[in-house]
Amino acid sequence: MHPISWLSDHDLRFPPIEQALAEPDGLLAVGGDLEPERLVAAYYEGIFPWYEAGGPILWWSPDPRMVMAPRDVHLSRSLRRHIRRQPFTITMDSAFPEVIRQCAGLREHREGTWITTEMQDAYVRLHELGYAHSVEVFQDGRLSGGLYGISIGPMFFGESMFALRDNASKVAFLALARQLDDWGFKLIDCQMPTSHLATLGARPMARSTFKHWLWKYREQPTRRGFWRFELDIPRLIAPKRE
Repeated sequence: MHPISWLSDHDLRFPPIEQALAEPDGLLAVGGDLEPERLVAAYYEGIFPWYEAGGPILWWSPDPRMVMAPRDVHLSRSLRRHIRRQPFTITMDSAFPEVIRQCAGLREHREGTWITTEMQDAYVRLHELGYAHSVEVFQDGRLSGGLYGISIGPMFFGESMFALRDNASKVAFLALARQLDDWGFKLIDCQMPTSHLATLGARPMARSTFKHWLWKYREQPTRRGFWRFELDIPRLIAPKRE
């Protein structure tokens, strides 16, 4: 077993992800900072930060990884009925700071948040630099759900989602997946396995397999800058035809 690495403030290198602990699953390194260069370097290696307020920054690469191909997003019958009944306005990158605040606030209310003020500031900075993106779902003129994440090559690394009304986060994820598929994205990384993500089509993938795909795709061009939907809304949330 490898000891946990303490990161230098002056060195952006991370230890190999194979050195991550089995318990707690995926803990790889401690320390460093949340500067844009380090965050991009982390995602480039399949690593993400996750820690509690007041504690040191912890860096993770779990095994297995929860992932899905954008084309494999699943639209259940119940969600299809909900979409038909509810009018939505869906946007990209129109309210990134509010989306991340809502993600943080929802988790703080339920079980305590890892999306600290420091984390929020760091990802807003990545958004301003064109790496981080959000999807917003509005109902009755109000933000009712959304998600945010990072783009590296033809891969999207999902960070968090929230819903203030039923199924709003699922609608955001569905719209994102349909647009990413149209853009030629290969993989959505959902990080940790959850039943919520499983209902949308995400599945566990061994870290070694995830590394293979990451190493294959990460050097390819990504869509840097502010995003806008290029598919119309009916095509985004309608059942996909094979």
